[in-house]
Amino acid sequence: MKRLLPVLALLLVAPLPAWSAEPPGAPAHETVQPQDLSVRVDPQQVRIGDPFTYEVVITHPLDQRYELTLPTEAGDFELLDQTRQRKDGTDAATTTFRVRMSAFALGKLQVPPLSFDVATPDGPRKFTLPGREVEVASTLPPDADGQGADLFDYQPPQEVLIRSWRLVLGLLGALAAALLAWALWRWWKKRPKHVEAPPLLPLDVRTRKALDALKAENLPARGHVKDFYFRLSEIIRGYLGERYGFEALECTSSELMASLRRLPTPGLPEDALMRFVSESDMVKYARADASPESCRDALAFGYALIDKTYVPPPPPQAPANAAAPRVQ
Repeated sequence: MKRLLPVLALLLVAPLPAWSAEPPGAPAHETVQPQDLSVRVDPQQVRIGDPFTYEVVITHPLDQRYELTLPTEAGDFELLDQTRQRKDGTDAATTTFRVRMSAFALGKLQVPPLSFDVATPDGPRKFTLPGREVEVASTLPPDADGQGADLFDYQPPQEVLIRSWRLVLGLLGALAAALLAWALWRWWKKRPKHVEAPPLLPLDVRTRKALDALKAENLPARGHVKDFYFRLSEIIRGYLGERYGFEALECTSSELMASLRRLPTPGLPEDALMRFVSESDMVKYARADASPESCRDALAFGYALIDKTYVPPPPPQAPANAAAPRVQ
């Protein structure tokens, strides 16, 4: 027991460790300092009202993370936005903050302090960057005073008269409506009137009229024998197609004769038709020549074909229940 007394006395007299003298949460543990710090302004010549970039580059340990908290009161500055970029190295990390702001006062101004929240292995810490001095220049040229230019203070809201286009738009609308009404009236006056088409002439009458018109043109005497046979062949083919009910204009010569042989064609001069078809094909496609007598005979064949094959349609019959005419 006597040996323990000197030891206890030494323990009571010896100073306590430094961490035991500071309670948790002391101010010394709430702040942290970066390893390196650089601040610059871009552009270097700051003009009033123009945006500029306030760049802060912080070098710190890898296990720390810096986050910027923008101040709520910026004084003569307006804080526009901020960006953060971190780059890790071998022994340390570099975090770059770019704060876009603009100043609205002239002269040397103090940028508001920037506060950073720092996450460390020992818990959250704070880092505050004091405001740096920035010189803000005027937007006026150096000789503005000599030229009579000056800066004006902010003005209260003023009433501005705005020109109304309602009257012009109304007049334009009325003019458009009048033009539309005039166009409709003109269309109504010039609209095509409904005219009843004349009744279709019988097939034999129409075909004879076409042959008469071809004869009046006298194409062979004018040296147009090929055109004459083209026209005559088209007239005869059209007559045969409508008379017997098939598409004769689109048939070849062999198809034309084959179609006619399959149909009932009483009175049809098949041999004469075959000679006409062969002769017309030679003139139209083989460049054969035809005498004026051959042209007259071909035209006469067209008239004879109508006489031998056309049968007038029966007259329309009266209804069976129609009343007989009363005899006075």
